[in-house]
Amino acid sequence: MSGVACNVADARRDIDRWLGNYSDDHRHPTNILVHWICVPMILWAVIALLWVVPVPAMIGRAGLWAAVAMVLAFAFYLRLSRPLAFAMLGVFVAFGLVTEGLYRSLGPSSLLWLAVAMFVIAWIGQFIGHKIEGRKPSFLTDLAYLLIGPAWLVAKIY
Repeated sequence: MSGVACNVADARRDIDRWLGNYSDDHRHPTNILVHWICVPMILWAVIALLWVVPVPAMIGRAGLWAAVAMVLAFAFYLRLSRPLAFAMLGVFVAFGLVTEGLYRSLGPSSLLWLAVAMFVIAWIGQFIGHKIEGRKPSFLTDLAYLLIGPAWLVAKIY
């Protein structure tokens, strides 16, 4: 077969390809540990940042934009894998409850600063982990990997 290109379609499901490609960029034990810590921090920080975006009183209350983002992310996961989507829904509900509690106890301004601090610290950790790994973060090749990171962790728990 020399000189003949052999195109073999990847028979894996889309979710398996996403997770497999993500795993290829995350093999070093230290980088994996960093991801176990930083990915949930980033996910929560994004939810919290969206939570404090003002919502006109006539259309909803605090947390509306976070809820919209979580529903859209859930739809993305549902297209890829039902078990993974429902696990992520559980994560979203838990993070939403924590965020609502912090919103009520800290207020929007303090929650904003806490979320910003966690977001920055977690991304610094992520880039340190990838420096140790010697590979660039997956999201630099496709922004969808920002959604795959949390799912990758959930898949590992499964």
